[in-house]
Amino acid sequence: MSSRHNKNFNDEPINWKIYQQLWPYLLEFKQRVALALLCLIAAKVASIGLPFVLKHTVDQLNTKTPQSELILVPFALVAAYGLLRLSNVLFGEIRDTLFGRVTERAMRRLGLRVFEHLHALDLDFHLNRQTGGLSRDMERGTSGISFLMRFLVFNIVPTLFEIVVVIGVLFYNYGISFALIIFTSVVAYIIFSVKATDWRTQYVRQANQADSSSNSRAIDSLLNYETVKYFNNETYEAQRYDNELAKWELARRKNRLSLFALNGGQATIIALAMTSMMALAAYQVAHGQMTIGDFVLINAFTMQIFMPLNFLGFVYREIRSSLANIENLFNLLAKHSSLTAPVDKTELQVHRGKIEFKQIGFYYRADRPILQNVSFVIEPGQKVAVVGESGAGKSTLVKLLFRFYDVTQGEILIDGQNIQLVDPHSLRRVIGIVPQDTVLFNDSIFENIRYGRPQASNEEVQQAIELAHLQDFIKSLPDGHNTQVGERGLKLSGGEKQRVAIARTILKKPPIMVFDEATSSLDSQSEQAILNALREIAQGHTSLVIAHRLSTIIDADKIVVMGQGQILEQGTHAQLLTQNGAYATLWHTQQRSRSQDINNG
Repeated sequence: MSSRHNKNFNDEPINWKIYQQLWPYLLEFKQRVALALLCLIAAKVASIGLPFVLKHTVDQLNTKTPQSELILVPFALVAAYGLLRLSNVLFGEIRDTLFGRVTERAMRRLGLRVFEHLHALDLDFHLNRQTGGLSRDMERGTSGISFLMRFLVFNIVPTLFEIVVVIGVLFYNYGISFALIIFTSVVAYIIFSVKATDWRTQYVRQANQADSSSNSRAIDSLLNYETVKYFNNETYEAQRYDNELAKWELARRKNRLSLFALNGGQATIIALAMTSMMALAAYQVAHGQMTIGDFVLINAFTMQIFMPLNFLGFVYREIRSSLANIENLFNLLAKHSSLTAPVDKTELQVHRGKIEFKQIGFYYRADRPILQNVSFVIEPGQKVAVVGESGAGKSTLVKLLFRFYDVTQGEILIDGQNIQLVDPHSLRRVIGIVPQDTVLFNDSIFENIRYGRPQASNEEVQQAIELAHLQDFIKSLPDGHNTQVGERGLKLSGGEKQRVAIARTILKKPPIMVFDEATSSLDSQSEQAILNALREIAQGHTSLVIAHRLSTIIDADKIVVMGQGQILEQGTHAQLLTQNGAYATLWHTQQRSRSQDINNG
């Protein structure tokens, strides 16, 4: 789990710098923002005018006037009241419609940026991440942007503006008493809301953490469905998931109780303020110091202020929560890849396909070297195999060639170009791979093969299927090409997934091909068919083969034997057998094992 989820949930100040990071996304539609703000001002003017219309209506109805005026004036005021009420609502709706496009585009832009950034991070980040928690951080962060912008711009700022105007109006028309009550209660309400919300933010974050953890646990368990079944650990997984849910339940309970304390305090302040305002207004009406219309105006203004102010408490709470979620999103954007970025976007130019590993050293930790002083050359068009016992560092060479990691020392050259000095996209474009562990997308077999080159035509995909000897298998499926392979390709066997991966690489048509235990999941008959196909397509291509079965690489131009991160010997199959070293030992061991399997079979 990330360090963000392990830290103490203290009352942390709001990171206001988040707004600076959001502004560029909001300014894409400057005219829309300006129009939305104009509608906001118009709506507030209409809102402030409503209590005055009510006052004059009541006063007109309460005075002795000629019959014609008694009918005409109040009805004109009532009509004006209706018009102002309609204007307030309409301007608010237009404002939300205009600004909705701005926030939606900001969410889209930022969501895409985070997605692209995550793909740009190195393999080490993705080996340590938790997919469920990461997806929740992205989801809550982008949703938080919408809430933050809509309510900050259109609720908090306008409400504070309205409070200032109303206090000024009350002071000008009715003296300091009413203005002081409103001012004191508003200040008390805001201070209490801010302090209490800051106090309970820790519970909001704890609830979010528990939510992410339980989601991560569920997804991790479901992705490893087969492993759970192999070891009969459904009950164990359910218990672990329930433990996470119990933490979530406790965090939610604390969150709910703290919310009760906050809402109770806010309600008390509002009740005291409204009671004080009404009591003072009633006293002055009773003593002839103001009219009933004034009493209605003060009542309307008090309710008009405290209704959005009550909402302001909710908005502030949600803004704190949204800021915490958005902060997590920007923390993701702040993560940097450990890979050295080239100064310019130099494209890798492959003319011949020569690969050189020159004195390569690599380690994850300084006290545990993975590769030491590894040097060998793959000439253009050659097939070079790397063999050795498990943990010898064979597959690490593939990761370094693809620049999932940077070498600790030495350099890897392709046609004389250091791969650390070129655009990684141009590097990976010229290399095709059939990995040992093939993972497929939850899509059709046809589309999984097309993934090797998304712009390929249907005919080219079909040709790759035939070269990979997949056509008979696909014909045997009820839905043929359209058969869904399931999440991570779980509906296919290991050999079937391997052949899909081979077809995908054939379709890519790269000048350099890498096979990392490419036939390890195939039976002998399928293996020979695939090997023949690979020999055909590998002609004229540079090939690096990571192999366990030595029988699959006896035709290699060169075999590199590795042990404990170092090269033990190099040469052709015949040369290495003659040397009677590590390779010969591996060969004879596998031959004896194969003979025993045949005899037992």
